[in-house]
Amino acid sequence: MKALVYEGVETLVYRDMPTPVAGAGQSLIRIEASGICGSDMHAFLGHDSRRPAPLILGHEAAGVIVGGKKNGTRVTVNPLVTCGMCPACTTGRTNLCPERMIISMPPREGAFAAMVVMRTENLVVVPDHVALAAAALAEPISCGWHTARLCRRALPRGRRALAIGGGAIGLGAALSLKAQGVDDVTILEPNAARAAYLRDACGQTVVSEAELPHTATFDIVIDGVGYASTRATASAQVTPGGVIGHIGLGEDTSGLDIRRMTLQEITFIGTYTYTAQDFRDTAKAMFDGRLGALDWTETRPLSSGAQAFADIRAGRVTAPKIILEPEHA
Repeated sequence: MKALVYEGVETLVYRDMPTPVAGAGQSLIRIEASGICGSDMHAFLGHDSRRPAPLILGHEAAGVIVGGKKNGTRVTVNPLVTCGMCPACTTGRTNLCPERMIISMPPREGAFAAMVVMRTENLVVVPDHVALAAAALAEPISCGWHTARLCRRALPRGRRALAIGGGAIGLGAALSLKAQGVDDVTILEPNAARAAYLRDACGQTVVSEAELPHTATFDIVIDGVGYASTRATASAQVTPGGVIGHIGLGEDTSGLDIRRMTLQEITFIGTYTYTAQDFRDTAKAMFDGRLGALDWTETRPLSSGAQAFADIRAGRVTAPKIILEPEHA
């Protein structure tokens, strides 16, 4: 099969790779759409020791089951495999399983390929009216859905929210907050071209750093970027008694105003991916239309994946997500 293989820092090669074989309890999936995640970019730049070369990256995927009783079934992939038996798994917090594994990390190859193998119970059936390019967004949006749910649980009456970052994570968080009952949601996006795209194509309320209020205004702030500067913004913008939900993994130090958070009783929630139930709930919300048209992607052939990574790095992409589509013989 053809795959886009990470072979070293800033090096992606489109080449032949062995076709995977499904084992017991697994399905072979013909990939039709696979999104480029920020974590894929971190690996591409050599910033992720968990993803050593050579490796097939990609974990935001949708496709069609090949073979077996469910042959031909359209599915979206929950790429997080857990043990199912530990205290985290048995209490529904599957994302905290100590044995969790995700495709695109050894020993599991990722979805920038014609085929991928995944445990069958991790697959969610996609109805015919939903495009597979849209269904591939279930994974990134689930991250925002999970964070929005935890923030809403901590502050059920929060009515004004800020999502920091206008990529798929930040936009997914904004859409999830609205779907979960938050009335007023704003996205902070510094890139003017992307901000315009979010306003014009996605109907979102978007501001730049200079346009933020000078006083703490937002009951809920979700940081989908995770840099010191964005944590500082979250600390300054959240209201007394409010909640910060932190998804981003941009860098691991500085930014939080701990004194203000202590004196104003601000809750900080670190969040990682999503539970299996969050993934299913997100997919259902997508399929029901509660998260909008989901047409805010740009699609490119998998064979052009290296150029897509270069364009993202150079800031030439206005759409929140690039979807790569394999060319099947």
